[in-house]
Amino acid sequence: MRKSRTFRRAVPGLAVAATLGLVAAPHAYGAMDDVTGSEDFSFSVHGYVRTWASFNLENQPELRAIGKDSAGKLSMLRGSLLLDMDAQTGPVKWKAIGRLDREYKTGYLEDLEDLRATNGTAGGPSITKNYNNGDIRELWAEVPIGDRVTVKFGKQQLVWGESDFFHAMDLVHGYDLSWRLFFEGENEEWRKPLIMLSTKIRIPEAKGMLSAYVRPGWDRCEDIGNTYDIRGGRWFFQPYRGYDLSRVTTKNCDHKDGDMDDVTWGVRWNGEAWGLSYSLAYLTTFSADPVASSVFKPHQGVPVAGSVFDLIHPKIDVLGATVSGYSETLDAVISAEVAYTKDQPYNMGSGAFNPGNAANPGIGLNGIRKKDTLTTMIRIDKDLDFQGMFGTSRPSFSSVQLFNTQVLSYDGSEDLVRLFAYGTKLNEHSTILTAFTTLNYKNDTINPGFAVGFDLSNGGGFAIPSVAMTFSDAWVAKVEADIFWDGGKSNKAQFSNGESQLFGYFNRASQLVFRLTRQF
Repeated sequence: MRKSRTFRRAVPGLAVAATLGLVAAPHAYGAMDDVTGSEDFSFSVHGYVRTWASFNLENQPELRAIGKDSAGKLSMLRGSLLLDMDAQTGPVKWKAIGRLDREYKTGYLEDLEDLRATNGTAGGPSITKNYNNGDIRELWAEVPIGDRVTVKFGKQQLVWGESDFFHAMDLVHGYDLSWRLFFEGENEEWRKPLIMLSTKIRIPEAKGMLSAYVRPGWDRCEDIGNTYDIRGGRWFFQPYRGYDLSRVTTKNCDHKDGDMDDVTWGVRWNGEAWGLSYSLAYLTTFSADPVASSVFKPHQGVPVAGSVFDLIHPKIDVLGATVSGYSETLDAVISAEVAYTKDQPYNMGSGAFNPGNAANPGIGLNGIRKKDTLTTMIRIDKDLDFQGMFGTSRPSFSSVQLFNTQVLSYDGSEDLVRLFAYGTKLNEHSTILTAFTTLNYKNDTINPGFAVGFDLSNGGGFAIPSVAMTFSDAWVAKVEADIFWDGGKSNKAQFSNGESQLFGYFNRASQLVFRLTRQF
């Protein structure tokens, strides 16, 4: 939704306004919920006012280089208002969700903006442009056709897949990772809805359901693929905080290999057999992470609009399957997921940036090569009895997940890199191990949790201790720390030939995050 300047001026720019709204939100809103006019018509509205605050836990090397500390500084003060409206007119269900997000430009963000001048990228848009947003997140109607078929049309979300932290089959949508990159859970908040026609066909004789969708290509460029904090903000990958990459690049959604107007689609079968739940799916979609089409080696010869490179999301085809079932031996649910991706795009060109060498300029700007990949996941979910040990009020849900991505027909001489702007070669295997558990106290009103992950291929990992608290039906809060370590592999200088892999990107980015929500 395009916003006029008048609209932007009318909406408070300070996230503090949302904090005040938490206190002022009247209980009268609750009376709007579950309003029913007749048997043929019903309407309800609910939602939340939410505020976040986060603090840096470490000094970051980019600011240290200009003599400024960042540890302990307020890195985020954010407010959101979400309205979720449901209606039913006869057999037709209607849904509309709108959300308004605003951030206060903290002193830390001002420091990062000042750093742009040092990096030669001063004068660009405000660093909060990636963070402020106002949008209709969902707007759809769903109609039943007989007893077995439902059809939904409009802006919506589809969730395909079993994995949590890392996504194998959940590729229908991209994610907005600009203002947050590693908070735990709630993927529906970060997923970017799309305009689609979707259907579900229940086939009880086969103990299953057929689902399908068609995306006609009516979405905006910003709705395609994952969005990252490339303007040098708090979640830009180290060592690029304070570097406005948008000054040298543009997002190209009209590229012939990744045209947002192209139709994409998918089909999925969910069923049960031999005591197992399973699914089979095929979809054609856009690659989630962008790749760089550079002026040195423009992809498919398409001219580059950015001064150095364009970000594009080439189309991919994905064939996937999931299976899950209960194991009496382990007293646990075991789930597995596998996704074969045809033509996953990767950038080429390891080594430091060398613009004088057009044959190999380095840092991933030496063209794009497509490789088939195989992504696998296995997960074990189990309730652990900590009642005697920790005094919890019930068994604690726990999960362990092993996630691996393999580049098929891997050839080191192809010089693939994991991410543009880094000169580190891509490995054949990238394996991540994650685990989490949640404890429950006082009838689930106090819920400490702990999540941890390890990069088994490249080193590094994360730990997320947290506490979620429910004060009433209206008030909930959460505190968490997002702690990272890089395994000793991270770039020390921009555009260099460093050793960064996944968790090297998060070097010294640990955060302490507070969230308070007023539900209505």
